Amino acid sequence: ISFHAIESALSSLKNCQSYINSGMDMATQVALDLVESFNDEEDVNNMEKVMLEYAAMDRELNHYIRAFEETVNQVKREKTENIPDLENLAQEKFLEMESKNIDSDLQRNEKYMYFKDQLKEMKKQCNGNETIEQIDEDIAVTRSQMNFICPITQMTMKRPVRNKVCGHIYEEDAILEMIQTQKQKKKKVRCPKMGCSHVDVKGSDLVPDEALKRMIDSQNKQ
Repeated sequence: ISFHAIESALSSLKNCQSYINSGMDMATQVALDLVESFNDEEDVNNMEKVMLEYAAMDRELNHYIRAFEETVNQVKREKTENIPDLENLAQEKFLEMESKNIDSDLQRNEKYMYFKDQLKEMKKQCNGNETIEQIDEDIAVTRSQMNFICPITQMTMKRPVRNKVCGHIYEEDAILEMIQTQKQKKKKVRCPKMGCSHVDVKGSDLVPDEALKRMIDSQNKQ
């Protein structure tokens, strides 16, 4: 049996995932724009609904892909005369996966979690301006600028990335170079933030901190 048509369909489905990912990235950027320009909270909430809709599409697409992949693997293991109806078998597997759906699954979507994290950071940064009158202004500015400094380069960051494990932030190029250098020596990388106990920083644990980047860019323009 030729699996070319099925593999072609799977390839198309996986391409659709890239469109969903792009949509989620765009929705995150729009939400950050809304917070930064102090738009109505309802507008921000609507972007969160959009993110959850994208997360639902992503879950459904993942189930389709898994169902077809499992079907193909199952059929390849069986003898030719016992080949079942591929479409029906894949549909059964898909429906079984869908029947186990729960709403909380959507909130564990990686891009949705990133959206919530960045939204929280952006609100913190923007609302922080409201408290500046409550403390000495020079101290407030100094504290803010300290958050912009990379613990590796000791310079203001241009492309900050956050470590999902310990939460610390570094300049992207600096931390990736450190990881690569230690990898060549077959050593792990300790988080360069003073006092942090995390001893295995991985490139896969780093995510762009768009909210902080916006605040740094804004500070540089002043």
